[in-house]
Amino acid sequence: MLQTARRILIVDDDVELVTLLVDYLTLEGFQVTPAHNGADGLALLAKNTFDLVVLDVMMPGMSGVDVLRQIRQKSQIPVLMLTARGDPVDRIVGLELGADDYVPKPCPPRELVARINAILRRSRQTAATAAPVVVGPVSVDATKRSAVTCNGQPIEFTGTEFTLFELLARNAGHPVSKEDIYPKVLGRPMGPYDRAIDVHVSSIRHKLLHTVGRALTIDSIRGVGYQLIVHSSTP
Repeated sequence: MLQTARRILIVDDDVELVTLLVDYLTLEGFQVTPAHNGADGLALLAKNTFDLVVLDVMMPGMSGVDVLRQIRQKSQIPVLMLTARGDPVDRIVGLELGADDYVPKPCPPRELVARINAILRRSRQTAATAAPVVVGPVSVDATKRSAVTCNGQPIEFTGTEFTLFELLARNAGHPVSKEDIYPKVLGRPMGPYDRAIDVHVSSIRHKLLHTVGRALTIDSIRGVGYQLIVHSSTP
């Protein structure tokens, strides 16, 4: 049985680069649609179904950050951001707004494909044999993807946040090292000065605080990683 080609939207004002990526990704079996500015990208998203968005940060007019902000108001579609090499600010802002990962520009097309495949693999994985995980008032159902609920009310996690929270939930009360987290959550090893997981944890903490208060916390374990703690009572 043939697998349906994954649909990718590339939003970048660099016409030459986009042409190169479209050709390369098409050869890799993706169905690719280009957009050369943020407004066109949002219009295409409103009218079509895509599996992932590749989004450049630095664009004239509407920046990639502005585009991502609008995307996250309506959708949890995976977003891979293209950021200026050596500029951690763009990466952190993008991750804080809900990007799943980032690739510094210029990047080899082969690396971009690897990152796309890693994100898509996470987003389509199910665990049909795995029982839901219950930690305090929160339930995580891996068979439904992004099905994280508190007392029956959904908590809106991005795909990457879901994968990270599920990993911590299945190891609640035990530290999980960053060396384990990066390949399992982002599909790549941790790089030097890499703060991607830290930013995703910060976002999850904010959402948990807003929905469950102090019933669940994610503690930083210095020199190791993170640990999800279930509090039996709150002051």
